[in-house]
Amino acid sequence: MTPALADRRTGDPIGVFDSGVGGLSVLGALRTELPLEKFIYVADSGHAPYGERDDTHVIARSHAIARYLVATHRIKALVVACNTATAAAIKLLRQDFPDLPLVGIEPALKPAAQLSQTHRIGVMATRSTLNSEKFQTLLASLQDQATYILQPCDGLADAIENGDAIKTIAACAYFTGAMGQFGVNDGAMDTLVLGCTHYPFAIDTLRHLVGEHVVFLEGGAPVARQTRRLLADRGWLAQPPADATRKPPMVFCTTGNASKLQLAVQRWLDVKTDVQSVVIESNPAPASLLR
Repeated sequence: MTPALADRRTGDPIGVFDSGVGGLSVLGALRTELPLEKFIYVADSGHAPYGERDDTHVIARSHAIARYLVATHRIKALVVACNTATAAAIKLLRQDFPDLPLVGIEPALKPAAQLSQTHRIGVMATRSTLNSEKFQTLLASLQDQATYILQPCDGLADAIENGDAIKTIAACAYFTGAMGQFGVNDGAMDTLVLGCTHYPFAIDTLRHLVGEHVVFLEGGAPVARQTRRLLADRGWLAQPPADATRKPPMVFCTTGNASKLQLAVQRWLDVKTDVQSVVIESNPAPASLLR
């Protein structure tokens, strides 16, 4: 790569997308790890929830958003801040965008196995994530290290997305109750993997339900570290601005309700910002992505 191209890429933004507001939990980790970077975030709320849709829908939407971010915002890297989209589409996205650094997110099963003392680990995720080939392959590789209690959480991401506190609390209580005993005693789950980027926004409720001694694991920080590594390897990390007091910009877009995303950004990232409403068409998508 020529120095001129490397210099240009350092100033380009990092794209981040999710089916809705859940990916803001990953964006928060990215901002902490990469405070000099510009970010463009897309919430595909108009086509959510991904976790309750088939792979064809998720693949088509993931490709459409990647294409939009590359063509419109000239992103230098893409973070798929959605477990369902990562499981269904990231392999195909890497094939179709071979020059674009891509980082996905997956449930933290391996770190959980290393941390758990009781060797019983709870996993809360969408049904699509738990049924995906990518997840099942990861699970099979770790079966001799721990017992994983898998809980599909139909409707929980949607309740969090809509800011419905009553439904969120009720869903969390139902799903954690269905999983069994939490705690540090033998036979109890001492670790809980949050396998959807929406779920960290319900962590206070979950902690109240399962107890303060249970360890929670989610994927935002590892994703942020991997993004840094990929950009550093290419020499594409942003450089300090001449005005050290100037914060790098963040752009927020949604295919759904702009005010909903705006409120979520203010609530969970403590950022007041305008949100752009965008239309991102699913077609045409390469036939290779829909095989």
